[in-house]
Amino acid sequence: MKITFSDLVLPTSGAVIAFATEGADLMPSAIALDEAMGGAITKAIKSSTFKGKAGQSVQILAPTNVELSRVIVFGVGKEAEFDVIAAQKLGGTVTTRALATGEKDLTVLFDMDGLACDFATGAMLRDYRFDKYRTTETKDDKPVLKGLNIAARDHKDAKKQFDAAKKVVEGVFFTRDLVSEPANVLYPESFMKEVSALEKLGIEIDVLDEKEMKKLGMGALLGVAMGSARKPYMVVMRWNGGKKKDAPVAFVGKGVTFDTGGISIKPAAGMEDMKFDMGGAGVVSGLMKALAGRKAKCNVVGVIGLVENMPSSTAQRPGDVVTSMSGQTIEVINTDAEGRLVLCDALTYVQEKHDPRLIVDLATLTGAVIIALGHENAGLFSNNDDLSQQITTAGLSVDETVWRLPLGSGYDKQIKSDIADMKNVGGRAAGSITAAQFLKRFITKDRPWAHLDIAATAWSTSDKEVTPKGATGFGVRLLDRFVADNYEA
Repeated sequence: MKITFSDLVLPTSGAVIAFATEGADLMPSAIALDEAMGGAITKAIKSSTFKGKAGQSVQILAPTNVELSRVIVFGVGKEAEFDVIAAQKLGGTVTTRALATGEKDLTVLFDMDGLACDFATGAMLRDYRFDKYRTTETKDDKPVLKGLNIAARDHKDAKKQFDAAKKVVEGVFFTRDLVSEPANVLYPESFMKEVSALEKLGIEIDVLDEKEMKKLGMGALLGVAMGSARKPYMVVMRWNGGKKKDAPVAFVGKGVTFDTGGISIKPAAGMEDMKFDMGGAGVVSGLMKALAGRKAKCNVVGVIGLVENMPSSTAQRPGDVVTSMSGQTIEVINTDAEGRLVLCDALTYVQEKHDPRLIVDLATLTGAVIIALGHENAGLFSNNDDLSQQITTAGLSVDETVWRLPLGSGYDKQIKSDIADMKNVGGRAAGSITAAQFLKRFITKDRPWAHLDIAATAWSTSDKEVTPKGATGFGVRLLDRFVADNYEA
């Protein structure tokens, strides 16, 4: 779907979207349209249950006095409460409803100054489809909406803002594509090649293979990969948009391209979902694409550890002890707690090689975070209050919300091992917290660090306003805003 912007004038043909506030009060352009239609909108509202509440709509087909195919009036709710997030959700809602009409082109009469870009962003986010493997779709399955023109008074400013915003959306789409791919298509090597293509945006790419990781002592990450025929990789992405002397902001992602659980094998039911256990690496990749696309004025490094966790005669066993790159030893109690083993070596690497000012890691790490928070928030863990607040604020501003959970020495006791420096699990109690506590052991003293457990938010089982069912790309917009608000020159 192509999104364009134009001056706020009444169209002479096609389909039109207009708006009303709560109480069914038509907005100025809707009033003008109603007058051109001989009061048809007012009549339609009076004969319906439409009250202008958010989500409500009323439709007039082939209206008289004008050469329009249809007019749909959407409610925006209370005008005082119509903000950035409401505008994005409205854009997604309009796109969804418009797809069902069969119209090829729509004109949106948008009266809310300053929010046209946000409306367009929501529309673009909702328009995403992952259908590359569908070969038998009927015409009814395929959307025909090709163009969305947003008519607004501030259309020139809106277009300029949207040119930058759509670069972030393209990053979200890159993440959604990666997370949606089946594991026979996206595995460590193919993932590495997909990410390496970001070099054309000016991102510097380094790839560490198995031999190089062995030389660095990454026994924790390599232990996870032992059972798979697929070779592991670590990909390092660097965007140098800031001053040369400035230390980078670092993002680290778990990239388990398929997780059977290894020897501690998962139940068969639902195992197909484990193709998205690389969601953290997907977000870091999409974020780097977004930052490079909009030419962010900040130095950023993204590190992703790519492995496949499979059971075989060469697989890591429960009870094995591995030595991480940091030199700390880990007793592997459960091979299905593999993500933290991948992340700990990636965390050590980025600190030793790039000395970042702060680190944020992302992972679909624990089912326990879903029990704690449901699917409404990602779990946030951190050793730094300021960093936590920055991430929380950024999440609220783009409607990708997080909730901070505690860390503490009491939880540390749960991962105490009798034969090594630590165990990789601490039992069922506080499972997401003990996983974060494990990762904290690999952060050098006083370095600001945050861990986002996105197991509950990386995938959606239902359609939402700006997110179709499936991969969400949760975290790309959040962290792009986090960088823009706090770390760009």
